[in-house]
Amino acid sequence: MKKNGFSGVILLTCLLLSGLSMQAGNVVYKLTQRIAVPGSGWWDYLAVDTQHSRLFVSHADQVNVVDLKTNKAIAIIPNTPGVHGITFAYDLNKGFISDGQDSSVTVFDLSTLKTIGKIQVTGKNPDAILYDPFSHCVLTFNGRSSNATVINGRTGAIVTTITLPGNPEFAQTDAHGHVFVNIESKSTLVRINATKWSIEKEWSIAPGEEPSGLAIDVAHERLFSVCRNKKMIVSDAVAGKVIATLPIGSRCDGVAYDPLYKRIISSNGEGTITVVQEETPNLFRVLNNFPTQTGARTIAVNPKTGRLYLSVAELEPGQGRRPVKPGTFHVLVVAP
Repeated sequence: MKKNGFSGVILLTCLLLSGLSMQAGNVVYKLTQRIAVPGSGWWDYLAVDTQHSRLFVSHADQVNVVDLKTNKAIAIIPNTPGVHGITFAYDLNKGFISDGQDSSVTVFDLSTLKTIGKIQVTGKNPDAILYDPFSHCVLTFNGRSSNATVINGRTGAIVTTITLPGNPEFAQTDAHGHVFVNIESKSTLVRINATKWSIEKEWSIAPGEEPSGLAIDVAHERLFSVCRNKKMIVSDAVAGKVIATLPIGSRCDGVAYDPLYKRIISSNGEGTITVVQEETPNLFRVLNNFPTQTGARTIAVNPKTGRLYLSVAELEPGQGRRPVKPGTFHVLVVAP
């Protein structure tokens, strides 16, 4: 009886483990919809406005606004030449857009979507942009001048300019006094003190090379850099060191952290997303690569639903940076 009972325990344990493996293996992300978006030209970042249930989509010289209740384009914010990113200051009821071509920031009313004004930055080609609720400041990370412009979110006045150790890419805030930015040209991460506006720490993210997208798990103080050499690098934001390396797809530009499912998703221009499960703050596992569409390289996540949004379009035949085929620009909706 003891032998049979022991065998039964083993069998039950095996069945439970098998069930857990099957459940983990059955995580699937599927393309559920394509949202047609008017306009022509290239694109960059997207941003989800959770307060108004809207998606903001950078698109050549304008920002398209999508109602996430109907998944339909409802408005355009014009005159944003070379637009890169969009960020929201909910406490100020403002949005801010980085306009790379004329090195400016477009300020708009978050409720009405009407443009309030323009701010010239202190560098060239503002790319990544974020609002830091701790300091109530907007930061632009200027790709061609290796610096960051700090703007008073309330008044629009320039607070200071931070010299960076190389070409900045995407950035994040922990909303508790620190801002982080990938330095693409040096393959490092920088932590900025949001009180003194000075660099506190810089660390290598080797074996990652040329990082672009950056995501953050604020609760567990983890940063996720996605790199050109098909690696996702996980850093401890407090200690300033690498704690994990994971494989991702090629031509990645963006990455998002989903707090609902505790997953990190990289958007790979090859036409996939790589989904990584955060088992614990120090243990991460690649679930799978799921198909999207070739060229879908930037991403945003709705933290309330786990839905993913990726911009993409068909391109004309040829080499290099090819023109976008008219009428083909869409936002892909991918759901777990």
